[in-house]
Amino acid sequence: MTSKISKSIIFISTVAVLLTIILTTVLLNEYSTKQSFIGLSQQAMVIGKSVETNGMNYLESTDFGDTFRVTWISADGTVIFDSVADEKSLDNHADRKEIHEALENGSGNSMRYSGTLMQSALNCAERLSDGTVLRVSTVHLSILAHMMNMTGPLVLVIVGISLLSVLVSDKVSKKIVQPINSINPDRPLISKTYKELEPLLNKLNTQNSRVRRQMEELTENRMQFEQIVANISEGIILTDPKLNIITLNEGSEKLLCVDNIQVGQSVYTLNSSDEFRKCILDALGGMRSECMLRTKNGEREIIASPARRIDMVCGLVIFVLDVTEKYRLEEMRREFTANVSHELKTPLTTIYGISDMLMGNMVMAEDVAQFGADIHYEAERLISLINDTISLSKLDEGIRTDNTAEIDVYELASEILERLELSAEEKEISTSVSGEHIIVNADRLILNDIIYNLCDNGIKYNKQGGKLNVNISANRKNAVITVSDTGKGIPEEHIGRIFERFYRVDKSRSDKVKGTGLGLSIVKHSVMQTGGTVDVKSETDKGTVFTVEIPIQKA
Repeated sequence: MTSKISKSIIFISTVAVLLTIILTTVLLNEYSTKQSFIGLSQQAMVIGKSVETNGMNYLESTDFGDTFRVTWISADGTVIFDSVADEKSLDNHADRKEIHEALENGSGNSMRYSGTLMQSALNCAERLSDGTVLRVSTVHLSILAHMMNMTGPLVLVIVGISLLSVLVSDKVSKKIVQPINSINPDRPLISKTYKELEPLLNKLNTQNSRVRRQMEELTENRMQFEQIVANISEGIILTDPKLNIITLNEGSEKLLCVDNIQVGQSVYTLNSSDEFRKCILDALGGMRSECMLRTKNGEREIIASPARRIDMVCGLVIFVLDVTEKYRLEEMRREFTANVSHELKTPLTTIYGISDMLMGNMVMAEDVAQFGADIHYEAERLISLINDTISLSKLDEGIRTDNTAEIDVYELASEILERLELSAEEKEISTSVSGEHIIVNADRLILNDIIYNLCDNGIKYNKQGGKLNVNISANRKNAVITVSDTGKGIPEEHIGRIFERFYRVDKSRSDKVKGTGLGLSIVKHSVMQTGGTVDVKSETDKGTVFTVEIPIQKA
């Protein structure tokens, strides 16, 4: 700023001097021209009087020198006499301005500029009593000529003024800038500076207050953001264009099974696999990229997106997602599809084979009834499988009904055991219901599916001559249904999977035991539909106990 002020003072001083010189020269030139016209006019009047008295003799006998040029012109413009040139060689002067004005008004004047000589010719004309015109002319230097004559002094003046301006401007500029340099931007004091700066300083104070508030808000927002990100279970990683980590949350380290990762380290310290590198490089190239990583704790999905600024990538945003459960569910879906296909194929193959034999008259008359019974059995198995699949699908979709009513769980359990009486008699299993008459507000069909499937399994997988008991009780808020049997029991390593669809503990006996393999899955989802819980305890060769708790009042 000091330099600018100094330069400005020097420039203004130089321009002011130049303008002053030029303006003075112009004014002096105008004044000089005006005085020259006055003197020339007086000279023309004096010479004119002498010519009127003595005629040509005066003109021819007088030496006018180099100062003036005297010309006598007749009324028609013909030059009668010229003190400088031969009058016969001169053109007619009737069209000259000063001559024309003198003939009309009695006097006239003109000024003609010569660019070549950089001078002006001043002409004054007076009309004489006989109608002729006497003109007196002189030469006057132009403004440019005056300026050229003053070049030397002018240069000296400019140089002197410039040097003086340099000396003065440095001190003046420092003195001007000193109060401004002493301003504290954080706490500007208006009283110690120029009044002209008061609006600026007031605005600066206002801006400082606003900036402080905004910084406090930004700090608070950043802390909130960091707290939110830190508590997100998914991993979030931000990197710069050089793939150095700017920030990452704790979830990233947990999901990628790493620790002690520091800000500023390369993102490849998180994972150095080829899949991860390719995903990061694709994102760095401006393309959203995804990849899957397998860690010791499960499957991880990596989503890397470029952060853009105008047309360039200024960093990456990387998300780490735990998709272990998704993979498990996908595997279950594939397994379920395969199992359904298998379960449907087996009875359909049997039905198709028997019907093909019947169509070909390959069955003896006495065997038709048995083959019909086989078709009936397999068709019943198909219908049961389809019904169970539909029920399970509805439970998966969360389809709810409003068929809730007050149900006596004890009475319902008794009815179900009566329906299963034939199946129990086949294996000589004794069934019983014990406990209290507990009333619950629930969907009868859902509650029926729960108890029926547990009792049905208790009979199917029980020992010959075993026992099955259903006990009904209640705690503070739930009805407790306990179904216990004296069967083979479930090995401990299988208990965690028995509620999976089509899962069989003993696959070698799956074709011998009548059922769809969906019963316990229906139990689990039905219990979840009611908002209750199901628990299982079992010991090999000692039996199994299923405990279901159902809310007495519907939520």
